[in-house]
Amino acid sequence: MKRRLVIPALFVCMVVGMSSCVRDYICYCDVNYTGYPGLPDSLHRTYEITDKKDAAKSLCEQQTKTYELNGIKTEETCRLY
Repeated sequence: MKRRLVIPALFVCMVVGMSSCVRDYICYCDVNYTGYPGLPDSLHRTYEITDKKDAAKSLCEQQTKTYELNGIKTEETCRLY
């Protein structure tokens, strides 16, 4: 009788343990433009990420970048909430 309950109990513990770390996070990015007068003010973008915290943080921070096109410099800085 006890042996029948061990395998389902282990399975339930494993499923709960693996899924408990996956959550919804918000990646918040500030976008700033420089280089010419009249450019838009800084923008804010948000992205939803469903993953473990370390992986979500890594994905979010990978969105941080700086690039330049035709003299307009764009800086996007992202952080996880």
